Amino acid sequence: MKPRPLQDLSTERPNPTSADLDLKSGLEIARIINTEDAKVATAVKRALPQIGRAIDLIAAQLRKGGRLIYVGTGTSGRVGALDAAECAPTFGIDPRKIQFIMAGGPKALGEAVEASEDSRPLGRSEMSKRRATRNDVVIGIAASGRTPFTIAAVEYARGRGAQTIALTCNRNSPLERAAHFAIVTEVGPEVLAGSSRMKAGTAQKMVLNILSTGVMARLGYVYGNLMVNLHLLNEKLAERGVTILESAAEVGRDHARHALKAAGNDVPIALVMLKAGVPRAAAVRALKITAGHVRKAIVLAQKSKPGSRVIL
Repeated sequence: MKPRPLQDLSTERPNPTSADLDLKSGLEIARIINTEDAKVATAVKRALPQIGRAIDLIAAQLRKGGRLIYVGTGTSGRVGALDAAECAPTFGIDPRKIQFIMAGGPKALGEAVEASEDSRPLGRSEMSKRRATRNDVVIGIAASGRTPFTIAAVEYARGRGAQTIALTCNRNSPLERAAHFAIVTEVGPEVLAGSSRMKAGTAQKMVLNILSTGVMARLGYVYGNLMVNLHLLNEKLAERGVTILESAAEVGRDHARHALKAAGNDVPIALVMLKAGVPRAAAVRALKITAGHVRKAIVLAQKSKPGSRVIL
């Protein structure tokens, strides 16, 4: 099926709200953009059922040893790259588990390499390098839903058995048809016609934030609403680790510091030690058995103590 002409897509149409934008004052421009931006959260809200489905799917595939791979071009690729890059320091996950593919490669993160967007062979080639398997999830990101590079990459991954998801801002697109299912955030015309770095890019960022945070929570790399799996690589993060232990284990700051030191500066180990009342070796063992799921590790460590009371 031939894709709709670009000018027919909602994200490409002129926005009457921002007519004569170049004649407005700075405050007027800010108000217009802010008013349009307020519509993004509503568009994302309408896609929550599909987002929830994606969270459960990705978590299940990662438990099987699979990977999450974002693929996109231009703004869409950069948004995917940003989320992938931030998952390792935020959640302590192996960087190889969440990856990104961007048309033009890493060079395109800092400068436009727009010609590569139109290359289907390049999309297939870049995806083939990742050797996608049935345990992987590939998310194709494109505001228009018709970017050849991204569509070809998703089609290739699906042909290799990977689970595929389209993230677009236009319904019934070629990318949606290429994937197993789609997350569609219909944000409408941009303040600056066709500039998908604006509302469309914001919607993509919001969706990926929800996806990655939701997946990490499902995998147990979050305890309550605390990012307990972070690595303490600088002074700020070290202090954050102590604060997290204070809150999660309901102990004083000195007690939290002592536990963290005894745990080898590993927050999940320290938390299991504190909550379950077990030595470091038992905490390490529980986390290994539960694949790093902190809450399950606490329960398992407590059960290993005769007559202990399980604390959730």
